[in-house]
Amino acid sequence: MRYADWTILRELLGYVAALAVLATFCMKTMRPLRIVALFSNVVFALYGFFDGLYPVLALHVILFPVNLARLIQFQKLTRRVQTAAATDLSVASILPLMSRRKVRAGETVFRKGDVADRLYYVGSGAVQIGETGVEIKAGEVFGEIGVFAPDRRRTATIIAAADCELYELTLAKAHELYFQNPGFGFAILRLIIARLLDNARHGAAASVTAETVPGD
Repeated sequence: MRYADWTILRELLGYVAALAVLATFCMKTMRPLRIVALFSNVVFALYGFFDGLYPVLALHVILFPVNLARLIQFQKLTRRVQTAAATDLSVASILPLMSRRKVRAGETVFRKGDVADRLYYVGSGAVQIGETGVEIKAGEVFGEIGVFAPDRRRTATIIAAADCELYELTLAKAHELYFQNPGFGFAILRLIIARLLDNARHGAAASVTAETVPGD
């Protein structure tokens, strides 16, 4: 290759590398940014090699595996989040962390406004939400809203609809699981949203019923 051709090639590599750097500043998401950064590392390394800019070459030879490692980490994190989002709450896996409590029919488990210091799993029997009359049966979790609410206060009163065997998970353990286990965190988030939507539906239904009942 002639000297003029090498000169053009070096200049072209320089422009392409500069455009790649500019592109990284325009990226809004991590994956495309890392991919373009890897491309810019390759082009800058070639530019440094052909133009005798060895500090530039050394810098981008070092940066290439760094960007590649970050991209792989991001891919793994994305897969973990996707897996966690599709995971249902497996109470069996956390039962060893819970303590058992027996409650008789008619007994109040907690009242609206109480401090929320634990969430519950119904092992057998059923409990009832005092404000709506909705039953929470064996195999279901309750008390999660208060545990993760900013003020940590109960939003409803829970009464045993029958003799129950409840399992309790303390506030500290619930928070620990939330931060350490993405599957648990997503499952709790879905449960809270479902509960709030259910409460809203029952509240709307109660309002409609009250409006349709003739007054005294």
